[in-house]
Amino acid sequence: MENLTLNNGLQCPVIGIGTFMLAPSDAQNSVREALKTGYSLVDTANAYVNERAVGRGIRESGLKREEVFISTKLWPSEYENDNAVEETLARLGVDFVDLLYIHQPAGNWLAGYRQL
Repeated sequence: MENLTLNNGLQCPVIGIGTFMLAPSDAQNSVREALKTGYSLVDTANAYVNERAVGRGIRESGLKREEVFISTKLWPSEYENDNAVEETLARLGVDFVDLLYIHQPAGNWLAGYRQL
């Protein structure tokens, strides 16, 4: 799979699986099967309410954490929550994500940037 080099030197796959509008069971199964078939980028967000299932799908894929590029987003209601990043990591069941960004420039988006 082709990668794109980000400004920080990180290699980001150009194709991945998104989990928007997936029920938790569908997210878990879709992520697991996508990773088993060669995908390595998984995109999610706390607003999708399926991060726990996404994390289970990643673990069930059999891939090492370092083999999966995880991107996720913070929803505007989380911008001022000092624990938002830690809560996302806990829901995903991982120690880090590869790419974290604000979902949209709404509300106190400057607080969202500070979370990054």
